[in-house]
Amino acid sequence: MDVTGLSLTTITLFLPMLGLAILMFMNGETQRENLKWVAFATSLVTFVASVVMWINFDPATADLQMVQRNTWAEVSLGDSAINISYFVGVDGISMLLVLLTTFIMPIAILGSFGSHIFAERGREKLYYIFLMLLEWAMIGVFVVHDLIIFYVFWEVTLVPMYFLIGIWGSEERIYAAVKFFLYTMAGSILMLIAILYVGNTTGTFSTYSAGGDIGVIEMVQTHEGAGTYWDAAPPDAESEDGFLFSSVESFLFLGFLVAFAIKVPIFPFHSWLPDAHVQAPTAGSVILAGVLLKMGTYGIVRFNLNLFPEATVAWAPTIAFLGVVGIIYGAWVSYAQSNVKKLVAYSSVSHLGFVVLGIFALNAQGLQGATLQMVNHGISTGGLFLIVGMLYERWHTKEMADYGGIWKVMPVFGGISLVISLSSMGLPGLNGFIGEFTILLGSLGSDYLGFAFTLFGTLGVILAAVYLLKMFQHVFMGELTKPLKDEDGYKLRWHEIAAYIPILIMIFWMGIQPIVFFNMLDISVDRIAALFVR
Repeated sequence: MDVTGLSLTTITLFLPMLGLAILMFMNGETQRENLKWVAFATSLVTFVASVVMWINFDPATADLQMVQRNTWAEVSLGDSAINISYFVGVDGISMLLVLLTTFIMPIAILGSFGSHIFAERGREKLYYIFLMLLEWAMIGVFVVHDLIIFYVFWEVTLVPMYFLIGIWGSEERIYAAVKFFLYTMAGSILMLIAILYVGNTTGTFSTYSAGGDIGVIEMVQTHEGAGTYWDAAPPDAESEDGFLFSSVESFLFLGFLVAFAIKVPIFPFHSWLPDAHVQAPTAGSVILAGVLLKMGTYGIVRFNLNLFPEATVAWAPTIAFLGVVGIIYGAWVSYAQSNVKKLVAYSSVSHLGFVVLGIFALNAQGLQGATLQMVNHGISTGGLFLIVGMLYERWHTKEMADYGGIWKVMPVFGGISLVISLSSMGLPGLNGFIGEFTILLGSLGSDYLGFAFTLFGTLGVILAAVYLLKMFQHVFMGELTKPLKDEDGYKLRWHEIAAYIPILIMIFWMGIQPIVFFNMLDISVDRIAALFVR
């Protein structure tokens, strides 16, 4: 594995920081119009760099590619030292999520063009600086393979999102921002404790081998002996509870899981999400749904499954059950909402319940479907939040009762909204279907889950159609409830069309030709699934 030289991964990772540096030196008053173009151009160049990474990516190997590793610090540990390294690289799972991140960001920035929030709150320069910082941190989460540096990037994502909600959010923005920050910070502390234990036990924070060091994942997966790598004694075969609630591996598993479960969020750790979504500006909601939530599911796949396979097997039915509860609960609560943005927010709880179910099916089909559904959800739900944001810019309300008949006056917008809604509910031929279908296929063939998981999970597909069609009917069908005073408001602006075109392309491409994305995932997913073959 090449660990020297400037890698494509590093270039892509730090391009947003270049844009941030340029923004820092710009005058926010005299160059106000140029701020958005610098941010947009930076995000577009970063996306192009990620596409170059994809072109150079070899899907035939599960090893990390485009790797760079440099020692950042040394921590004394008795007679030896633990290296903390800047260690970046991508496999198929990372590559797909880096592409999602760089794809969503320019769309989110386009959604900010002409927004009323700058007239009300100002600080446009700071807004785009936070977006650049957020993109850098999100890419870092997906490409870093040192646990300490991963934790740094993980925590950095909280800061820009906290300010995006707290400064440019809606009426209750301070409450939502503080709740978001405290929830995610609380879970992160547990993960930090688990990370420190892992490093102290293994003598390294690197998850994979590099520069002559053996990574923690290889240590765990090549371990031979009576017990698991983390426990001196084997789990008590006669008492699962004895392993769940007293083994070191189980507690480490939970330390990571709670942090990731809050970020997903897995029921019942979800209560911060609707407040954050409803209060966030449009770009914040698009990024939160499109990328930030996927950091949790990615973390489960990357760390929980690889580092703690025995605990994963023991906890799989419980976590999958919570995923199924989230599927049904999220859909049921979505249907009950009168606030259109809150409806879309709760739909994320339901859709990401599918991802959790696919992950803990612990087979290749489930993991492939879960990873692909992470991307599908980011595109479809990000598109839904764009729709809500554009409606709010014109009508200044989030209540469905205040809408109606919009398709009559905005037929193109109505058609776009229908396609994105059908995508979110999993219509065959669109991107949402193939992810949910593969997850249910994996759940049905799982060695660890019963048929009931698949049965009740399937209900979520039906319920998604119910609440999304309800939303579409109330907002777009019928008679026009509140005509706009300015008829120019019915026209789609160029930047709105530019934001929707790539979303529509991806919805149809991933729905019609998913093999392109499955090929990227196959080898990386198979290596993880092999840990759980019975």
